[in-house]
Amino acid sequence: MAAKKSARVARGLAASISTKSLHSGIWTRTLLVANRFRVIRTIDVAVCCFAERPYKAALTAAQRAMRGMVKANLLRRYRTDRFQTVYGLTQGGVDWLAEAGFEASSSVRRVSDMTNPEHRLWAQFWTLACEARGLQARTEQELLQHLNRNTKPGHALIQGLLSVQIQQASKGRSMLLRPDAVAMEADGTTWLEVDRSKRGTDREASLRALASSVGRTLKDGSNLRRVIVFCKTERIRLRALAVLEGLAKGNNSEVLVSGRRHFREQTPGTYEVWNAQEMPLADGRTELVDVLSGQVIIQLLPTWLPKVRIDASNCHSLAGWFDENYLPYARPWTDKPWSKVASPLLQPL
Repeated sequence: MAAKKSARVARGLAASISTKSLHSGIWTRTLLVANRFRVIRTIDVAVCCFAERPYKAALTAAQRAMRGMVKANLLRRYRTDRFQTVYGLTQGGVDWLAEAGFEASSSVRRVSDMTNPEHRLWAQFWTLACEARGLQARTEQELLQHLNRNTKPGHALIQGLLSVQIQQASKGRSMLLRPDAVAMEADGTTWLEVDRSKRGTDREASLRALASSVGRTLKDGSNLRRVIVFCKTERIRLRALAVLEGLAKGNNSEVLVSGRRHFREQTPGTYEVWNAQEMPLADGRTELVDVLSGQVIIQLLPTWLPKVRIDASNCHSLAGWFDENYLPYARPWTDKPWSKVASPLLQPL
């Protein structure tokens, strides 16, 4: 009896790119992200290099790449006060990028002084997730640099993206808000807030003002289309939802007047923001019509993903990766669904 032919193993990207080029592309792309953000995690590499793969496969490939770069002294590993493993760019990594034609600077001294960079790590993770979906995105620091790129010496710098009025104890005051990260989409700007802790009175007031500003024009001339609030714990998420529910109750009872906003819960955690606008009629009169200005979306940070273990000891969920409607945010069913993620390694650097 003839022996059975063995099944051919799928070669994946290696079928269209040489393994040498693939290896070099992974390392170069990772080192560029380390230079861009100064500090990175393995999950950042999974996003920027392997977003199209299932999470376990993406994490396995990212861990392999990080081990190789640490061994080659291109990255250095550190442990934060909160027991997170992070990496900084070494002079060896700077030299590697210089040979590839990129300017960079070492970040190991800065990373060694970091005690708890969790907030910035999640903001940059979200930024990379947006870029994996094909969006242009910036962290808070990158946004401020972009807003002030044409500011002349001696002139005041732009310190925020949105000016709002907040009410506290029957007093109003002006506040300048800036996001933890932003993404530019075809229909406007998506604004990210990372809530690692429960909001105090001031921050709850700023969240109400931010949600009420959906549909407004920002300082960069774009339209605020949606606000994403990523919460670290279920308790923080429930409190953020309570703020939105209170805002809805306070606004939805108002009569139809120009500029009035309604907040309608579309699905749990997703609120539509409707704005009353004047529309001209054929006889020259005008009527007020509710127009959808955007959404406020509240969801949990996928804190379980960095805790996933590849071996049999894993007890953490694999949910919330790119093959689901979760990153960079849960797209409302009324919007066009996310397109399938393509391999970043097929795109030019």
